[in-house]
Amino acid sequence: MVELAPSILSADFAHLADAVQAAEQGGGTIIHVDVMDGHFVPNLTIGPPVVRSLRKATRLPLDCHLMIEHPDALIPDFAEAGADWVSVHYEACRHLHRTLHLIAEHGMKPAVVINPATRVDLLIDILPMVHHVLVMSVNPGFGGQQFLPFTLDKIRRLRELRKEYRLNFRIEVDGGIAQDTIAQVVQAGADLLVAGSAIFDNGHAEQNAQSLLRTARVAAGELQPA
Repeated sequence: MVELAPSILSADFAHLADAVQAAEQGGGTIIHVDVMDGHFVPNLTIGPPVVRSLRKATRLPLDCHLMIEHPDALIPDFAEAGADWVSVHYEACRHLHRTLHLIAEHGMKPAVVINPATRVDLLIDILPMVHHVLVMSVNPGFGGQQFLPFTLDKIRRLRELRKEYRLNFRIEVDGGIAQDTIAQVVQAGADLLVAGSAIFDNGHAEQNAQSLLRTARVAAGELQPA
């Protein structure tokens, strides 16, 4: 079943708990938290203290996407703050297997992220140990970017590998997910859909989430078209 993961990067941080509640009421089942360090990507966002506050505001899984250098140093802090899922970039981890194992040791579900220019097949050896693979469909660092169509091939390749190796990892996509792109992403094989601007930008998060999720589920064959 496809699931919607509202990204709080685009929410009003002065009313973050309200934004999360509205997205949840609209059908969001995961809260996506973009963590940026100003080094791995050129933006600086949030860290464990905000995750700790979010943990008090929702029971939904907190999906922490670490766009940071040296993630190993902060993994214990995210676990203590209440993170449920932690994803790290292939491009940022010198010892990826060790990092994923560290996430799991701290009771969180480990995941790996690839940038648009990174080949999916580089992940083959670690696919058995991940909860999900996050395909960046924009270059990471900023919200509101345009979807990169060539990343659809990465989603299709991951779906092929999942079937070939009889694995059950999930496929998450982040970047440019909106009404005009979400169907093709689902049809390519994604089942976890991160959306930020398309949910939070105009102040109607609940309605926007409902609309996106319906489009995704129609594309997945889970609902009949209206």
